[in-house]
Amino acid sequence: MKQIALIACLALLLPLAGCGPHSQNPPSGAATSATAQGAASPNTASSASFDFYLLNLSWSPEFCFSHPSAAECASHPAFVLHGMWPQNNDGTYPENCSNAPGPSDPDQYKDIYADQGLLAHEWQTHGTCSGLGPDAFFSAARTAYRSVAIPPTLTGLTSQTSLPPDQILDLFTASNPAIPRSSLALSCGHNYLTAIEVCLDKSLHPIACSAVRSCRANTVRIPPPGQ
Repeated sequence: MKQIALIACLALLLPLAGCGPHSQNPPSGAATSATAQGAASPNTASSASFDFYLLNLSWSPEFCFSHPSAAECASHPAFVLHGMWPQNNDGTYPENCSNAPGPSDPDQYKDIYADQGLLAHEWQTHGTCSGLGPDAFFSAARTAYRSVAIPPTLTGLTSQTSLPPDQILDLFTASNPAIPRSSLALSCGHNYLTAIEVCLDKSLHPIACSAVRSCRANTVRIPPPGQ
């Protein structure tokens, strides 16, 4: 369920570099995430030919450490929407399913994608495989993103801390009682937190991430928002 390409995409929060569904580019180096530990590979597929969505919420302070001038970094966010990606239960994932144009008014999604280049990439690479039109896809991504409450322990950090991955995920289940622990995965890079991922069915209900593996580090470092 997770794929190998966890290296280029967080840099998409600035310029665009091609990436697979599960990608981060933390300042500390290549990420080792739930995605990277699987043996998944992309494939082209007809629109809507997938099993579930993986919602990726990137820990923005890790990206902003090395990209302080990025559009989204001015507001010192905690978790930001990286993408909502169609996935298959066998570990593959569809990409680039059509050349359908993106939303006619991309500005209406600036609340979830400050960088319009990332929005365009997410539509072309992932949204075209959803079976939805661009506005329906990004509205669904917004709904999914806003449905996840960020633990105050993380948003309130004033200095870097270190926590075991399981403890971080427990914070999320405490703040989101409707999301089972089995629906969550954590991504890390060089023992830094890079993302929280949530498995969702096509109606955006949490489902078990049956073959999605989380970061295996004993502890991960978490730089604070607004550093």
